Amino acid sequence: MAHRSRLAGFIIDCQTGDLGAAAAFWSRALGVSIADPDSGGTGQYAEFGGTPGDLHIEVQKVAHPSRVHLDIETDDLDAEVSRLEALGASRVGFVKRWWVMQAPDGQRFCVVPLREDNARAAPTVWD
Repeated sequence: MAHRSRLAGFIIDCQTGDLGAAAAFWSRALGVSIADPDSGGTGQYAEFGGTPGDLHIEVQKVAHPSRVHLDIETDDLDAEVSRLEALGASRVGFVKRWWVMQAPDGQRFCVVPLREDNARAAPTVWD
């Protein structure tokens, strides 16, 4: 059965005790607004607005070293994870409602549920 996926956006993982300061820096650096300084109400995420191509971009407070990772969104998590595994990716772990994956070169990325309520390009349909 076919499923769809596309680039959802970029997550800026910050090993910091001050999410607000990290979000303020990246907001000014990228020229985007802070749409929600406490996305999810946990003090862990700050979401940006006015992003290019309506990409989801946020700062995430993390315990691991700072890095940037991307999210791929899909209407079928199992099918997309299997497709990516066939390309050489591996599962790292399931978190809340998404999979953390690792590319063959060691880069981490997430596979998240598809959001239809945005202006992003149409997803790719995979057989």
